[in-house]
Amino acid sequence: MILTQYYLGCLAHASYLVADEQSKIAAIVDPQRDVDQYMADAATKGLTIRYVFLTHFHADFVAGHLELRDRVGAEIVMGAQAEAEYELRTLANGDSLDLGPQVRLEVVETPGHSPESITVLVFDAEHGGQPYAALTGDTLFIGDVGRPDLRAALGWTAEDLGALLYDSIHERILRLPDETLVYPAHGAGSLCGKNLSTDTVSTIGVQRQYNYALQPMTKDEFVRIVTADQPDSPAYFTYDAILNTKERPTLEATLERELKPLQLDALIELANRGAQVLDTRDPAEYAGAHMRDSVNVGLGGSYATWSGTLLDPSRPIVVVADPGREEESATRLGRIGFDNVAGYLSGGMEALAGRPDLVRRTERITAHNLAEQLASTGPPLVLDVRAPSEVEAGAIEGSLNVPLNHLEERLDELPADRPVVVTCASGYRSSIAVSILEAHGLSGVSDLVGGMGAWEASRLATTGAR
Repeated sequence: MILTQYYLGCLAHASYLVADEQSKIAAIVDPQRDVDQYMADAATKGLTIRYVFLTHFHADFVAGHLELRDRVGAEIVMGAQAEAEYELRTLANGDSLDLGPQVRLEVVETPGHSPESITVLVFDAEHGGQPYAALTGDTLFIGDVGRPDLRAALGWTAEDLGALLYDSIHERILRLPDETLVYPAHGAGSLCGKNLSTDTVSTIGVQRQYNYALQPMTKDEFVRIVTADQPDSPAYFTYDAILNTKERPTLEATLERELKPLQLDALIELANRGAQVLDTRDPAEYAGAHMRDSVNVGLGGSYATWSGTLLDPSRPIVVVADPGREEESATRLGRIGFDNVAGYLSGGMEALAGRPDLVRRTERITAHNLAEQLASTGPPLVLDVRAPSEVEAGAIEGSLNVPLNHLEERLDELPADRPVVVTCASGYRSSIAVSILEAHGLSGVSDLVGGMGAWEASRLATTGAR
């Protein structure tokens, strides 16, 4: 048996290659949309990718099932409750598929995170009749279970899916042997759960002992616990869940269309017609000089998640990037199905050298300078754009907490006649926030260098925010 895990840190996403060494037949489970790594590994090992499994219609990324179908002829396999525009093979609970004489994959229907969710059991002849591993998708994570509240826009209540998830966990997952390895589709940083571990593999026995959601409790208690305190889900989650059911262009075809250089005049014309200007450089570079009214979401952080949260998939996006990183910018948008890139600024910020009227810079302030200003008469307002749970652990006294994903809807809470200093944990989200505020015409906005990390490192006091 060959079992390889691939982990995409920016989306906290795990995918898998499973193959039979004797037959050389492989299956890819929950692939990311850019599929070159699976094909390269298969070629190196002399494998044929014959199947691509989706454990469910993912909400936080667009899967690479159509890419693998079109590039290598892989057959798409899902659970019996799945319905899609493209042709697929559906397997019901207990159905199996042999990759060869050594390796067999068996489907366990585990609805709850979504109605069509499955777990894929991996059987290896060397391990007898017991499953060697369970590829649990978003049903069971390390330290958590999949949240059941992401299908509300599609007619499913969190309570109904939570009840199904309870049954899936207790009637199917917890009946697996303790030594069965658990390989989930996500880890810490994913918004598909609230308590995910940084570990990327565990066992059923360890999860039975330590996972809060697997402890003895009634169904009502389980539903109450797993639906409480879930992080806000970005609007693009429903968009992606639906897109994963659709026949659509492949990423390769999309990038071929999108990766075209634009002269400055063409970019300005697109922006005047409603295109979104996305600057993907790091916050420090953006602060030094950026195009007026552009939004900064740097490639160095949770780029796809924040782009998907704050940008509109129905409007064109034009990219301003460091030269050489335009394809990365578009590819990572493509991973969440944002196939609306209209091109990129040729030459990056150098193209604005003769247009100082279009260039802006962000004022930045150090922690010590901010502390001095806060102690003076007429202090600035500190706007903290972290999540409420982060703020509870400590904030700058008197700061206003407006989470970044709610900033645009709460702009009226900011004063028009008082300077504003924006902070987050490290300076990544605050740079995004400053760019949004500037694009909405707010002046007197500064960014706290290094965010709360720098504030606390300077041994400055923290308290609860209002």
